[in-house]
Amino acid sequence: MLHQGFISRRNLFAPDKLCEDVILLTHENEYWQQLKNLTLPAKEQRRIGFPLTEQLVEREVRIAQGTIDGAIYAKQFGIAFNVAGGTHHAGSNWGEGFCLLNDQGIAANYLLNNGFASRILIIDLDVHQGNGTAEIFNGDPRVFTFSMHGDKNFPFRKEQSDLDIALQDGTEDEMYLNKLNSCFPLLLKHNPDFVFYLSGVDVLKSDNLGKLALSKSACLERDRMVLQFCKNNSLPVQVSMGGGYSPDIKDIVDAHCNTFKVGIDIFE
Repeated sequence: MLHQGFISRRNLFAPDKLCEDVILLTHENEYWQQLKNLTLPAKEQRRIGFPLTEQLVEREVRIAQGTIDGAIYAKQFGIAFNVAGGTHHAGSNWGEGFCLLNDQGIAANYLLNNGFASRILIIDLDVHQGNGTAEIFNGDPRVFTFSMHGDKNFPFRKEQSDLDIALQDGTEDEMYLNKLNSCFPLLLKHNPDFVFYLSGVDVLKSDNLGKLALSKSACLERDRMVLQFCKNNSLPVQVSMGGGYSPDIKDIVDAHCNTFKVGIDIFE
């Protein structure tokens, strides 16, 4: 982004470590203590997919604080991004799929508990269902969780979001964008005053894990639709990057950069 010249260093911030009390608004104490003390059972570490280390835990803690910081900046400027995050497979008492702590779940609870928001909408368009996010906010009327994802993709045991759209393998541009567009009126019925958007680029046809067939231009249009929806309805939005597993890293970088570009264009 710096190389392409559409942001400058003054647009960047580095988060501190997240306060433990804030983590415990979202994650159960026993699970957090196992992470912090590196005592998580081997079976649970395998579920995460990484060997548990102090550096890995610190990384997740800083990612979550970055999403909180971004949410506060979004309240001020309309939009903010985390160049990491989207750790939506972490539930209240488990980690899974490379996710230890749920950054947008933690940030949503922070906003709610500190009076920065009262009704939150989470739009999760990563190709994998936001199962951890759905579990964390199950039964919480203040948070509406929306996940549009591959039906036959990880996680194979799905949780129930407030709205789940399950896509068949090979779904292409037109069908994907039409399905997404049809959801916006329903999302607005929640009367949100803040939006978290998970903009995974593992929906691309080139992605090794996605199983969908979106072009890069359709992925950009997806982002434009979501962020224009937020702008049109005066909804501040925090964006976390989520997944991307194309074999050519240029495809991942281009798609993520497009998310930033379109957000900046819409909200400037």
